[in-house]
Amino acid sequence: MQAKFIINLGEKAQVPIVAFSATSPSLTSLQSLYFFQASQNSSSQVKAISAIIQAYGWKEVVPIYIDNEYGQGMIPFLIDALQEVDARVPYRSVIPPLASNDQIGEELYKLMTMQTRVFIMHMPIDLGSRLFTKAREIGMMSEGYVWIMTSRMTNSIHLIESSVHDSIQGVLGLKTYVPKTIELENFTLRWKTKFHQDNPNILDVELNVKGLWAYDAASALARAVEKAGTTNFGFEYTTASSNLTDLATMGVSLNGPKLRQALLDTRFTGLAGEFSLQNGQLQSSTFQIINVNGNGERGVAFWTPKNGLIRELNSTNTSTYSTSRRNLGPIIWPGDSSSIPKGWEIPTNGKKLRVGVPVKDGFFEFVKVEHDASTNTTKVTGYSIDIFKAVIKALPYNVDYELIPFAKPNGESAGTYNDMVYQVYLGNFDALAADTTIIANRSNYVDFTLPYTESGVTMVVPIKDNDRKNAWVFLKPLTWDLWITSGIFFVFIGFVVWVLEHRINEEFRGPPSHEIGTSLWYSFSTMVFAQKETLFSNLARFVVIIWVFVVLILTQSYTASLTSLLTVQQLQPTVTDVNQLIKNGEYVGYQEGSFVLGILEEMNFDPAKLRTYKSIEECDELLSKGSANGGIAAAFDEVPGMKILLSQYCSKYTMVQSIYKTDGLGFVFPKGSPFISDVSWAVLNVTEGEKMKEIEKAWFGDHRNCSSSNTQVSSGRLSLESFWGLFLIAGIASLSALIISFSMFLYKERRQIWISFDSKNSIWRRICHALRIFDNKDLSSNTFRNKPLKDSGDIDNVQHIGTCDASPNTCCSTSPISCSVHMEPEFTFSEDSRTPSREYL
Repeated sequence: MQAKFIINLGEKAQVPIVAFSATSPSLTSLQSLYFFQASQNSSSQVKAISAIIQAYGWKEVVPIYIDNEYGQGMIPFLIDALQEVDARVPYRSVIPPLASNDQIGEELYKLMTMQTRVFIMHMPIDLGSRLFTKAREIGMMSEGYVWIMTSRMTNSIHLIESSVHDSIQGVLGLKTYVPKTIELENFTLRWKTKFHQDNPNILDVELNVKGLWAYDAASALARAVEKAGTTNFGFEYTTASSNLTDLATMGVSLNGPKLRQALLDTRFTGLAGEFSLQNGQLQSSTFQIINVNGNGERGVAFWTPKNGLIRELNSTNTSTYSTSRRNLGPIIWPGDSSSIPKGWEIPTNGKKLRVGVPVKDGFFEFVKVEHDASTNTTKVTGYSIDIFKAVIKALPYNVDYELIPFAKPNGESAGTYNDMVYQVYLGNFDALAADTTIIANRSNYVDFTLPYTESGVTMVVPIKDNDRKNAWVFLKPLTWDLWITSGIFFVFIGFVVWVLEHRINEEFRGPPSHEIGTSLWYSFSTMVFAQKETLFSNLARFVVIIWVFVVLILTQSYTASLTSLLTVQQLQPTVTDVNQLIKNGEYVGYQEGSFVLGILEEMNFDPAKLRTYKSIEECDELLSKGSANGGIAAAFDEVPGMKILLSQYCSKYTMVQSIYKTDGLGFVFPKGSPFISDVSWAVLNVTEGEKMKEIEKAWFGDHRNCSSSNTQVSSGRLSLESFWGLFLIAGIASLSALIISFSMFLYKERRQIWISFDSKNSIWRRICHALRIFDNKDLSSNTFRNKPLKDSGDIDNVQHIGTCDASPNTCCSTSPISCSVHMEPEFTFSEDSRTPSREYL
């Protein structure tokens, strides 16, 4: 209040007010142009405090401060800095300036009943000394506690009486760092000499940083006066009055604005370090973190605005801001302990941890509450309960708890899971041990541990097996594209074989219908038995060998797929799409009290089409009836619950679609609870170990994975993608054989095709002539060479190929085979053989 009055007075008179002891950040809110805070603002240390909190991972902090403007001024800045490192302030301890020892003790006892064990002291040294003394008396300076003093008290720690020193052992403190220089040593020696001359009865006095700030402030003012000049120090009065105490008559300094500007421009190296008043405030400097040990103090680290926590100021590795614990030296904590406190404890004089459990009408595998009326005791069992007990047991410390059913006086459930979660938010429960799903809207009120099992909302529907009753099931093994491709290749291979065998094989000669039937018969019969037709062409044999290999693979694959279709049970879901249920207006079900209701409503299900079930048996009954008979067409629930249903009804239902993603099932604690990190760590240890398998086996049995075998079992249809390589090989082999055969034919019959023709004949006439030659027997082949010619008809009247009419338009009939061309006979028979001579070939 005094500082504010003086600051306003200086603003009115335009006279610079230089303060070297006022450190409250609230003074800067006055925004006076003539106020200069030549001391370190107490809010400049909040970043250093938050860096320590972050380094040790403490999540809750309780500030203890004096109830005045000095104490209250720094708290908002401190809370903001703590929130930046994810630490919260669950409580603020306010101590009146004139508090008695009993009042201090009462407040400390209140703090003992809380879980938080990290305290920040922000008060003058006299009040702080009394508080530490009382804290030691009631046992709050023992192992597990953390005390951090702000600079106001740490800078004057040498003034603490020796009787109080035992009460601050293990305390951390932030101390304004003052560089040791020759100028400081000389000044300190002169000051002590002068002080002893003026105060001979006071011994062992130390100069604190406030004295150095005072000296630097006086030096800065002197430099500013020299720069501004000593002339015109008068005042300009606007109102005349004889009342000298009337502040309204105060004039305005004529030299004040000039002196103010000179102070802003003043920069030098003072006793306390670099002196610079930017915006009227001394710039933040380095803090030293000290640890009270024995009769003195020991530095453990430094904090700078640029580099954060550092072990040594001259360290070369200071390129980034650090909050690493490795940059802090060894610390002796309260209770003479070297173990780092975890920052919270279960109050020794507090109640047991109140853990809520749900009361359910079904799905007892997760949580089951049984009340024994004869002994008036409650027994809670289940999969979730066993995991919770294992997790609490895995913690590195003991936690006493009691399981409290969330029930009405008559034993019925007191509400839904959302209601039970809200009770944790209200403080009626300290935790929840249940199959509680981790979802976003619940996380707005409570904190969840890491999940201990998978989750998500899924749809379960009945299954049916109709494939084996289908009359056309034999078509299912192959896809339509594979059927068509196979048929085309059967025809193509028959044509290739006919082309290669037509001129040399009697089996492939005759009327057109006979030749077509023989070719197709030969090709298609390769699927089931050996053919009676003998092949004479090596090219045809090569093509057939390749084709038989392709057919072998096709038939074997078809047989295997058809066998699977006819013998393996085909489990097909009755419904595969949620939108189909909505479109058809089917009834669907969900577990009573579950958050799934909200999801179904968001998916636009008709509320009149929603039915609830309380147990697995009731869900089975509804699914068995069906939507048309008062039941449901599908059930929606979380994955763990549906797995229990499927494990008991392996052959009736299947899980077909996940409609909503969640993070799993977890345990619930209040927002910011210190249990979260430790319990989450214990959850990982339990779920990754053998204990989890034992719990699952105890509650779900060995057949828990039965549901995995009840998913849709269907033989995959064979498609062209799996066989196109075989068809490619067969196609290339066939085309290669055709090209080779055609080349050999042209080479053998080149004279008959080209030499005997007049150059004036058209290309089409030549093609007709070539086809007619191709339609004849190749008498030079082994098939006909060793066979006696019975009559001249055996050579198909080759000698009389025919004559061409005078008109070229009548040369060829509609069929190329019937073409006749006028030409001279070009072949003769040898005297000693009845076979054609090589001249014909």
